[in-house]
Amino acid sequence: MNAPRAARSPNEEHSIVRWLLIALAGAFALVFLLLPLVNVFAQAFSSGLGPYWKAVTNKDTGSAIRLTLLVAAISVPLNVVFGLAASWAIAKFNFRGKALLLTLIDLPFSISPVVAGLLFVLLYGVNGLFGTWLTEHHVKIIFALPGIVLATIFVTFPYVARELIPIMEAQGSEQEEAALTLGASGWQTFWMVTVPSVKWGLLYGIILCNARAMGEFGAVEVVSGHIAGQTDTLPLRVDKLYNEFDPVAPFAVATLLALLALVTLGIKLFLEWKTRDEL
Repeated sequence: MNAPRAARSPNEEHSIVRWLLIALAGAFALVFLLLPLVNVFAQAFSSGLGPYWKAVTNKDTGSAIRLTLLVAAISVPLNVVFGLAASWAIAKFNFRGKALLLTLIDLPFSISPVVAGLLFVLLYGVNGLFGTWLTEHHVKIIFALPGIVLATIFVTFPYVARELIPIMEAQGSEQEEAALTLGASGWQTFWMVTVPSVKWGLLYGIILCNARAMGEFGAVEVVSGHIAGQTDTLPLRVDKLYNEFDPVAPFAVATLLALLALVTLGIKLFLEWKTRDEL
């Protein structure tokens, strides 16, 4: 007669589950993140350094890089201003419409970027709601820089605010109330008390907002017109080169976006480390 098998201890079962979950997460990261990233770089350099350098220094690619940086330089600061104002109002004050404002902030998360781009075309296009007035006053939004900026602001709208709201709510209003009691004005309290207390969360939100601004494709593709050398951002440039069946150029340009993503990830990890260090 066989002896009864010893039961596993709870710690042993938890250890097995932990390692299974780690292995599963690692496998997903390998298949869906690391392998595609490695493949992009492998394809970019598959024909040597010469074709790679030619692709990334192409005139239209240079224009796409400049446009991408310009759009991010405009949209990110505007979202920072809104994010600071909205998060301060929501976290520190009670007012009518607070729930509605929170819902509007989350709206870009629930709307497809392509649909968002189409909405801007329906508003500001030649046949759109304001199209006639814009045409009469020689103002061009769609298929031009303003439309790309508007679309980018829309899709990056929640990132700064959603990063700051929980931080400000957790901190409460005691520090601001103390500053006001000591004679500080509202602006002094905001710049010298509120902003320094959320600086890491603010930087984290800026990084996420900037990463999304540089990598946005759907909404920008609809409003840009895909004009080479004029309204192509880096993601649009990659798509255009890929559709032209170029074996190297789309992957070469894609490595620029990948490098931006890796830099963003490095800064994100640094900020997380600094945040944990201060807690």
